[in-house]
Amino acid sequence: MTTRRAFGAGMAGALALAAWPARADTFPSRGIKFVVPFAAGSATDAVARIIGERASAELKQTIIVENVAGASGVLAAQQVARAEPDGYTVLITTNTTHGANQSLLKRVPYDALADFAPITRLGYNPLVLVVNPALPVTSVAELVAYAKANPGKLSFGSGSSSSRVCGELLKMRAGIDVVHVPYRSIPPALTDVVGGQISFTFADPQSGVPQIEGGKVRGLAVSGRSRVALAPSLPTMEEAGIADYEIVAYFAGFAPARTPPAVVERLHGALTVAARDPAIVAKLTAVGIEPSVSSSTELRDQVAAEIQKWAAIVKSAGIEPQ
Repeated sequence: MTTRRAFGAGMAGALALAAWPARADTFPSRGIKFVVPFAAGSATDAVARIIGERASAELKQTIIVENVAGASGVLAAQQVARAEPDGYTVLITTNTTHGANQSLLKRVPYDALADFAPITRLGYNPLVLVVNPALPVTSVAELVAYAKANPGKLSFGSGSSSSRVCGELLKMRAGIDVVHVPYRSIPPALTDVVGGQISFTFADPQSGVPQIEGGKVRGLAVSGRSRVALAPSLPTMEEAGIADYEIVAYFAGFAPARTPPAVVERLHGALTVAARDPAIVAKLTAVGIEPSVSSSTELRDQVAAEIQKWAAIVKSAGIEPQ
């Protein structure tokens, strides 16, 4: 599913995305497209739209956010990897496409390092464990006890590699038998938790916390090693009794490989200015995202480290590549 939204210089600029070779000394001279590998309403989508609005003003060009959800982010990543390396197509993504997929999938039709020019890291966030309120559990310990008493009867949905591994790691650490149900993105998985089609999921704070506050789901814990300001009453998984548990997603921007270094630098400047803007920091924090920027080199090193990190987690959790 693909959706678009434009910021900045108006729809006339948005329609001017027909490509011709870019010159680094005049970049940007037309609109830019941010490709997001998850559905509207996801945390990655929120990052792209919040950052995009400010970056559009910095670059003085329209920025379109295009959601290309599905296949664990492969569709979006492959689209950007194959795009013209001119700076006008940027992937705003997470460690799903640039970290976990390399171990979770048998075949990844792109190289997370060789096929992309890293721009900058944009932020971090943990995930929130939420359950259908009809389940007779109010804590992680009670969820584990209920799952052990009802092996194979509970199910968890995943809409990203992070949410998938969060659930699998819980299964492994707690020794429970729970059925995995894959989704194209986290919002539809969360919808099915609300509707009772699945038992629980690990959701972005941006999409999960409002459902907790509205009484649609029950929040049990967060996946990082520290609590989140958006839901300070929720314990970490370790505080809730699950030892050696930490899963945190990162957000970052990538251009296609062979994008001119001066163009990458221009994008880096605009994105980091946006991510450091106090108004943007407030907006990101309000949806549970911790802003964090980096150099292009630091991001490349982080991707290499994330690939190794997720390989170890996937192996430890006993997940078979699909």
